[in-house]
Amino acid sequence: MVDDYTVIDLEMTGLSAKNDRILEAGAVRVRGGAISETYSALIYTALPLPEKITKLTGITQEMAACGRDCDEVMQELIAFLGNDVIVGHNVVFDFSFIKQWAQNHDQNFDCNAVDTLKLAQKFLSKGQKKNLGALCTHFHIPRRNAHRALDDSLETQLLFEKMKIMYGQSEETMTAFTPQPLFYKAKKQQPATERQKEYLARYALCFDLPLPKNLAAMTRSEASRQLDYWIGRYGKMPK
Repeated sequence: MVDDYTVIDLEMTGLSAKNDRILEAGAVRVRGGAISETYSALIYTALPLPEKITKLTGITQEMAACGRDCDEVMQELIAFLGNDVIVGHNVVFDFSFIKQWAQNHDQNFDCNAVDTLKLAQKFLSKGQKKNLGALCTHFHIPRRNAHRALDDSLETQLLFEKMKIMYGQSEETMTAFTPQPLFYKAKKQQPATERQKEYLARYALCFDLPLPKNLAAMTRSEASRQLDYWIGRYGKMPK
């Protein structure tokens, strides 16, 4: 049975690892079934947050504008994870975003994981809702600050430990708790061109806008989305 592991949870700007970005990272290191250390970081973005994301997470545009550099956070998060077994709820979704970042930066990131969603699908009835909130209610786990990365990580850790006690005590069911490798095929995204970055700089100067702090690290798609957002809000740049 897995007693040493790290739980992860990420909040994102959307559902696509290719087109959306990580907004917040949370992780909980566990040793001997007990929490030994936690990690939490809010990540900067200048792109507009969808209203549904702010409503879901409580993370506002102002909060995101004060977040930390994504590359710094991801380096720290990957270091925090180390070679641990990863535990998460629908963990391949979080993994896909980390894998995409790693691919973009020519880094390797692979891990073995246990998914609490898959455990719930195996052991609970079909009629039982299996999102994290519903499972916390089912297992009497207090739910605080739903859809914030560290809080969700802490609740997932409690969920995993409860499920170990309830369903992991026989040889027949123990195999469901065996860590499995995660897979996500990520294609490296191209960095923003110098022409894109130059145009963004001129646009920002023309409309007296602050340049995105992550301009140098933007992908082509991010630069295009930033420009589309500005043009939609402020109009085209005068000739």
